[in-house]
Amino acid sequence: MSHEPRPRTVVSCTLLVIALVAGATACGSDGNPLASRPYDATDRISFSVPHGDARKADPDKPLEIRAEDSDERITDVTALDATGRYVAGELAADGSRWHSTEPLAANAHYTVRVSTEDEEGAPGRRVLTFDTGKPTAKKRLTVTFGPGAGTYGVGRPVTAELSRPVKDPAQRAVVERALKVDSKPAVQGAWHWVDDGTLHYRPKDYWPAHATVRVHSNLDGIKVGDRLWGGKAKDVTLTIGDRVIAVTDAASHSLTLYRNGEEVKEIPVTTGKPGFETRNGVKVVLGKEYFVQMRGTTVGIAEGSSESYDLPVYYATRVTWSGEYVHAAPWSVGSQGSANVSHGCVGMSTANAEWFFDNVREGDVVQVVNSEGDTMETFGNGFGDWNLDWNKWREGSALTGGKQKTQEDTERLRPAAA
Repeated sequence: MSHEPRPRTVVSCTLLVIALVAGATACGSDGNPLASRPYDATDRISFSVPHGDARKADPDKPLEIRAEDSDERITDVTALDATGRYVAGELAADGSRWHSTEPLAANAHYTVRVSTEDEEGAPGRRVLTFDTGKPTAKKRLTVTFGPGAGTYGVGRPVTAELSRPVKDPAQRAVVERALKVDSKPAVQGAWHWVDDGTLHYRPKDYWPAHATVRVHSNLDGIKVGDRLWGGKAKDVTLTIGDRVIAVTDAASHSLTLYRNGEEVKEIPVTTGKPGFETRNGVKVVLGKEYFVQMRGTTVGIAEGSSESYDLPVYYATRVTWSGEYVHAAPWSVGSQGSANVSHGCVGMSTANAEWFFDNVREGDVVQVVNSEGDTMETFGNGFGDWNLDWNKWREGSALTGGKQKTQEDTERLRPAAA
């Protein structure tokens, strides 16, 4: 087989070379507008920032550049400050507009170079310099405390919802230092960052019975970070009721309610059967609902399956957002006190459920022991805050989390005798 090029291929390449040479000849200043010296696009481009006078641009406002003539299009923009940092931006598909997509720095000097072209394809240039000043508007960080004013059980944590996320550890410390929780009698307590926008506050142990808890913020007017300042918050005062703790023993199928350290009543119950075990650990009453229509589909049980259910339920005391209750279960009275047959809830007779419903309030403690289930989630499914020991809880504080504990701290953190 011959490897010599075919004559047709040689001719084609020759024609290509001729075309390229011709093209190069045509690229002179008379034939290609791109070879022309860029024209001054000053009158064809507008900027959103003040320039050419003593005024300074507000760094909180974006930089925007527009082509004023419909025959003009922006092809490229570079904006950088005196230290060489570029400003990210976005150019419209039709070249009519460019805008910054990140904040400008305060008290900075910027140089902006804009490239354009007209309808003939001729290039234009515009160079602009401007200075930024201090932000004219401050971003405010506000906080909303929970729960609302009222009387609650000893297990109800205080919550703080921030209007903006705070990720920086130093800024978190500023915020946390300004959020105050005072109780009478006084207790040792700490904030814990659940996420970038949520904090929970709890004492080392449950709140004292009949305590008064006042929650307020000193954040107003405090600088949290660059351009971020604290705003006002509404104070909250809580009253703590009796110390009510209900302990459910899944092994002995009983619930015992204690009030201020005294046993009040023991109730036969049934808890979660194998595959649907009730969560172990400390939960807090979230609310009470006289009637709830409970459906297996809400907890992932397929409709029509052997485990499916759709039941009217009365005197339902909620302890998780996912649907765990202490409630009346007249259909399982025969098993209450002797076997676990529920799908995760704590079931009891209607009379006992009504009594329980009437004798607990939001914030009271409901603890499950000796279940084969997982431990109650710390956050996100109610208030499992008490399932973290005190040392772990303090690690979630921006003020104490990374600090070495002193001997005094160690002594304070030893659990009290039962």
